Amino acid sequence: MTFNAPQAPGGFTERLRSASLTLSTAAQEGTTAQDLLAAAQADYSRLIGVLYAEGYYGGTIRIRVNGQEAASIPPLRAPDRIDRIDITVERRAGFFFSTARVAPLPPGTELPEKFAPGQLAKGTLIGEATRTGIAAWRATGHAKALVADQTIVADHARRTLDADIRLAPGPRLRFGALEIEDTGRPSRVRPSRIRAIAGLPTGRVFSPDKLDDAANRLRRSGAFRSVVMTEAETPNPDGTLDIATRVTDAKRRRVGAGAELSSLEGVTLSGFWLHRNLLGGAERLRIDALVGGIGGDSGGEDYRLGLRYDRPATFTPDTGLFLLARIEDNDEPDYRERKAEIGGGLTHVFSRELTAEAGITYRYSDIDDDLGSRQLQHLLFPLRATWDRRDDPLDARKGVYIDLSLTPFAGLDQGGSGGTRLYTDVRSYFGLGQGNRFVLAGRAQLGSVAGGSLTDVPADMLFYSGGAGTVRGQRYQSLGVDLAPGITVGGRSFMGFSGELRAGINDKVQAVGFVDTGFVGEEALGDGRGRWHSGAGIGARYFTGVGPIRVDIATPLDGDAGTNFELYIGIGQAF
Repeated sequence: MTFNAPQAPGGFTERLRSASLTLSTAAQEGTTAQDLLAAAQADYSRLIGVLYAEGYYGGTIRIRVNGQEAASIPPLRAPDRIDRIDITVERRAGFFFSTARVAPLPPGTELPEKFAPGQLAKGTLIGEATRTGIAAWRATGHAKALVADQTIVADHARRTLDADIRLAPGPRLRFGALEIEDTGRPSRVRPSRIRAIAGLPTGRVFSPDKLDDAANRLRRSGAFRSVVMTEAETPNPDGTLDIATRVTDAKRRRVGAGAELSSLEGVTLSGFWLHRNLLGGAERLRIDALVGGIGGDSGGEDYRLGLRYDRPATFTPDTGLFLLARIEDNDEPDYRERKAEIGGGLTHVFSRELTAEAGITYRYSDIDDDLGSRQLQHLLFPLRATWDRRDDPLDARKGVYIDLSLTPFAGLDQGGSGGTRLYTDVRSYFGLGQGNRFVLAGRAQLGSVAGGSLTDVPADMLFYSGGAGTVRGQRYQSLGVDLAPGITVGGRSFMGFSGELRAGINDKVQAVGFVDTGFVGEEALGDGRGRWHSGAGIGARYFTGVGPIRVDIATPLDGDAGTNFELYIGIGQAF
């Protein structure tokens, strides 16, 4: 078999070869002569489509099967055996627009720059310009905009193309009712709640973006495996357009588990149980449990049990209500804290990238550390905002992530004082090379606690450095503030910086080199006592269906460099 495109550049020839059904059919096992003939005859239209898409309307295509033009062979007289197929595509000279018009258009509509007289008349540009015009009308409320007429004429003598597309905007419409289609298996979520969660702005001017927002709210609730929204074929007499939605419930219950291993911190096991539609209104109940420090050398074992209830579409379609309760027993190198929390609050989705939540929480803490034993009660007012523009949360190759937490707190014990804890986590990713084979990843963590005496601040609200989440290679929470010999506490300020270079070896394996550094200071602004420590290492990632399996080995960048090593194994990138 031969395939020739004389005088065509390599990229153009490759597009032709990719469109050829004959080439792909011949590469398959068990192909018959009838299959090859059918593919060859179908290739005329397929290859012409490539020529037209690139602006070549005077090209010729010859497909010879055993020396005979394929188009002239009757399908019922296919040869019993095909020994040779020769395909030749001559694109010849390109055509240029003499007329390039899509009208009428809403004010301010910008068509593709190259859809203009004198430009190469690519067929793809005609389609793109037409879609742009229709999308512009739909964005202004004309949901039923369509092509009313089109005139496309190629002048072979002058090698020009006239493209004149007439649009019919149709009436300006408003959103009508949200109709829930019967799929034969009714959703367990009540219809009233489906409408509340979707938040379709009935009575407002039609907008494709608002329609997408409604569908995304339903998907975001987690109660549905699939969500499809379609516009009614015919508007209502009052100028409204009904929207039909078809939803398929996700499994109501889900169980998950995770595991991490560190040579110093030991094994951490975690799991959760999730109910996606607790009361018939897409409410979510999640119970999380964790046991950490198993077999480790970082204090003792840690235990956590938490419960969180979320109700979407509370007050507004983008506002949710949450209630939480959790208990923890954290046995860390420099302190042990047993705590219980109960609280609630509101979440709000401002956009696909920006979310926030605010709440109020009562907290009881029983602490043993170098400052002694004490019991504390606090009222917390946590505020949090997250801006996430990563392409993939489990394996980001480009984008930015910012997580900002601000937690004012007030002591409820006699003489207790209040203050504020600030923490932010900023991550940035840059993909390099073909297919983002190389990724530069950077992370900055900043924290500060202002107000309250050291004995009035819960131990885990202060800052330590060292371990998988801060500085790999350094012992877990090994860096704090030494107030006196034998007295070490957490700092009021923290800075941590990490950098990684991730290099793809193949589709499944990635090599990583990284450097981490951290600082813990005595005072809220980093003044007073304070120290830095650093670590560096190498790692590997093996990609699976649930995310990359991470293996890192790191050493301190100080007097123990090259003699002490820490091993970390988990799921997902380090950050």
